[in-house]
Amino acid sequence: MAITTELPQTVEWNGTKVPVYPMETIDYGRLLSQEPEEIEKLVRCCQTEGFFYLDLQGIDGRRMLDDQQETLKLMHRFFEAPLEAKDEFGLISAHLGYEPIGSRTGVLAGTKDGYEMIKVSRDEIQRADPRLPTIMKNKTDMKVLENAIADSNTISKVILSALSTGLGLSGAGRFENSHRNDQPSTSTLAMMHYIPSDPARDKNIGHQKHTDISSLTVLFSEQWGLQIRPPRAREFGFVAPRPGTAVINVGDSLRFASGHTMQSCIHRVVPYDYTEHRYSIAYFLRAEDQTMFTDSEGRYITAGQWHDEKFFAFKATPDVQALAPKSLLLGGMQEEDDDPNTYAPAAPAEEGVPTPVVVDVEKKDIAVEVY
Repeated sequence: MAITTELPQTVEWNGTKVPVYPMETIDYGRLLSQEPEEIEKLVRCCQTEGFFYLDLQGIDGRRMLDDQQETLKLMHRFFEAPLEAKDEFGLISAHLGYEPIGSRTGVLAGTKDGYEMIKVSRDEIQRADPRLPTIMKNKTDMKVLENAIADSNTISKVILSALSTGLGLSGAGRFENSHRNDQPSTSTLAMMHYIPSDPARDKNIGHQKHTDISSLTVLFSEQWGLQIRPPRAREFGFVAPRPGTAVINVGDSLRFASGHTMQSCIHRVVPYDYTEHRYSIAYFLRAEDQTMFTDSEGRYITAGQWHDEKFFAFKATPDVQALAPKSLLLGGMQEEDDDPNTYAPAAPAEEGVPTPVVVDVEKKDIAVEVY
């Protein structure tokens, strides 16, 4: 990250002070207007860090924030339903259907993940008879899903277009031309519900560290729990939820399409308040299935092949994951040697874990590298 005169903020978590990493804020309205300074800032964020806040509070983004709230209401209704109703079709494909708690590896060694998830692909929602659980296959919920997917797809395409312009790309070489709406892809909306957990007893904890398969991820979450590990950083730190914004991160496909000049964001999800139910909405914009790029192993492969291989690794057991190249789960991103792959969670206090309080530190007349 850039040199700054402000020391990093921290938050109390599990008995220690953990960084709250600063993030640039990109204005969605200014990107729509193709303002050169905003495009330049966007390109810099994607090339140096791989993540940023997207401010949607202007007139062009407010409807998307309203649609996000409607999606949250749908999620509460869906996840409160009986398991048999949620799991009516199971996981139809890697980017469509329901995944119950414990389907993947968890954030701690020897654990499984601590969330359930329903995925609705962009291709599927446009079908005359989309494959959806009956409990959400009604006009009201389907309109909510259509709006959520359309909003995030539009956001993603605006960002891709601005990146193409900022990098001087033209014609078929522009990023958005490998993400056409009428071509098959695995782009999908994932709605996730993280359950309360007790680290002393439970075996379902969080979401393992990884980079996303996608080109871009549009994430909405109002609660703490997301941690990132920026390039050159020696530890994971939190992303502070910020009202009126989405968190955008670069995924593997865009990193590969940029000739590995953009940074794919290493991240994970951990329980901050062990007693709460956490909800997040992520739209994964992915390149057309037949898009070709050079992956982190130097292979010239399709976006569809990369998706399938990495999804298999996500679902594999830890011993199978250990056999795969490290570049698969982390998209070729490098970590410092002393990476703390796990953490030692402290048991919640009897009164419950309080909402995190960010500790601001005074500005000093020194220059420090914020990792």
